[in-house]
Amino acid sequence: MPGKRFFIAMILPALLLAGCRTEWVQLTPEGEAVALATSADIAECQRIGASRVNALDSIGFVQRSARQLQNELVRLARNEAGDMGGDHIVPESVITDGRQSFGVYRCQ
Repeated sequence: MPGKRFFIAMILPALLLAGCRTEWVQLTPEGEAVALATSADIAECQRIGASRVNALDSIGFVQRSARQLQNELVRLARNEAGDMGGDHIVPESVITDGRQSFGVYRCQ
């Protein structure tokens, strides 16, 4: 059945690439309470630590969009900050090889 194998070989990668558009990282209840902020927003807050998160910037030979990668990194940092008892995160680096650092703050 070479026709069936060919069909599977052509359709499977398309399905996998379509799946790349889904959000793989979901916010935890603790992460939902954490806001993405700027340095001006946290002037009256206490720094409680840092979060260094990473995600895949490509899947196989397919480069992920910068927007998808940024959203995933922010969700990861919010979840980690929530676990630390923080309520705000501030980016402290640019994305490099799928990695980014965030400061974690408690403002309340």
